[in-house]
Amino acid sequence: MTSRGAALVSMHLATLLFGVSGVFGRLTACSAEMIVFGRTVFALGLLWLLLLCRGVRPWRGVDRRQAAGLAVSAVLLALHWFTFFLGIKIGGVAVGTLGFACFPAFVAVFEHLFFHERITRTEKWLMLAVTCGLVLVAPSYDFGDSGTEGLLWGIVSGAIYALNAVSNRRNVGSMSGEQACWWQYAVIAPLTLPLVAGELPTVSGMDCLWLACLGLLCSGLAYTLFVNSLRAIPARLAAIVIALEPLYAILVSWVLLDEAPGLRTLAGGVLILGAVVAAGLRRQPA
Repeated sequence: MTSRGAALVSMHLATLLFGVSGVFGRLTACSAEMIVFGRTVFALGLLWLLLLCRGVRPWRGVDRRQAAGLAVSAVLLALHWFTFFLGIKIGGVAVGTLGFACFPAFVAVFEHLFFHERITRTEKWLMLAVTCGLVLVAPSYDFGDSGTEGLLWGIVSGAIYALNAVSNRRNVGSMSGEQACWWQYAVIAPLTLPLVAGELPTVSGMDCLWLACLGLLCSGLAYTLFVNSLRAIPARLAAIVIALEPLYAILVSWVLLDEAPGLRTLAGGVLILGAVVAAGLRRQPA
C-alpha cells in the first residue's frame, strides 16, 4: 500500500473513532457529566504519558494570556461534550450526531461576527441546506418529544463546537495541537470533578471500559491518526472523509444498538452531509 493509501485508511479509521464516540456514550449508564469527566481523565493520562516520553513539558512557554484563552476553550469543549452526549442519550445516536453535524454553518456565522469575514454564497447555501436537513431529521415539532429534544441538544453542541473552533483560532496561535489539548484536558478534569464526585463510587467496571474507550480511542488514538494522515493527503480529501463522521456513527449504532434511522432521518442526513462535503470542497485548497 502506498503512503497516501495508508494515510487515507488512517483518516477513515480516525473518522470512524470520532463517530463511535456517540455509541460509547450511549452504551454507558453514566450521566453526561460523568462521561465528560471520564473521557477527559483517560485522554489526559495518555497524552501526558506521550508528551513526557518525548521530553515535552506542555506547561512551558505558555504566557498568562494564552493560558486564559486555553481555559476559555476548555470550558467550551466541556460544554460541547456535555451537550453532545446529552443529545445522544435523549434522542439517540443518529439524531444527536446529525444535529451536531451542522457546526460548519455556525463556524461561518461566528467567523463573520468575530473576524468580520464575509459569508460566501457557498456558505449561504450550506446554511439553507443544513436548515432543511434538520427540519427533515426532527422526529416531530413537539419540543416535549425526546427525539426533538435530542436534536436540539445536538444543534447546541454544534454551535458550541464552532465557537470553540473560532476561540482556538484566536487563542492557540502557533502552539502545537498536543500542547493545546493537554491544557484543555488539564482544565476540564478538575473543573468537572466536583460535579461527579458523588457519582464516582457508583460507576461500574463496564462503564469504566466505555469511558476508557472514549478517552483512549476516540480522543487519543483518533487524534493521532488524524494528524499523521494529514501529512500525506490533501486537505480537500480530508474534508470529505471527516464529513462522513455522522454516517459512521449511524451505521455503527444501527449494527450494535439496533437504532435503525427512519426515511426522514436518512433524507435529512444526506442533505446535511452533502452540503457539508460540498462546502468543504469549495473552501479547502487542493
